[in-house]
Amino acid sequence: MDRAPNEERLGELLHILRPAPEAWVRAAQELPGLRESLGEIVARAEADLEFRAALIADLETALGQAGYEPGERLLEAVRRRLTER
Repeated sequence: MDRAPNEERLGELLHILRPAPEAWVRAAQELPGLRESLGEIVARAEADLEFRAALIADLETALGQAGYEPGERLLEAVRRRLTER
């Protein structure tokens, strides 16, 4: 079966689409690192009560002192996870 015409048509259709918004592209690029950092932070907060207390008292400072860049997405994700538990 010859798939070339279908692939060409798909290429044509993709070419018509607008590019994804820059914010979407950045968010998609940041997501893997965010997930990894969030997993590390949550695991440490579960194992280290002092670290958890520091996160609750002053999240941004505690993350910065722990070596994380306390960007808004990470802060929001950690806040959500801390309130879930």
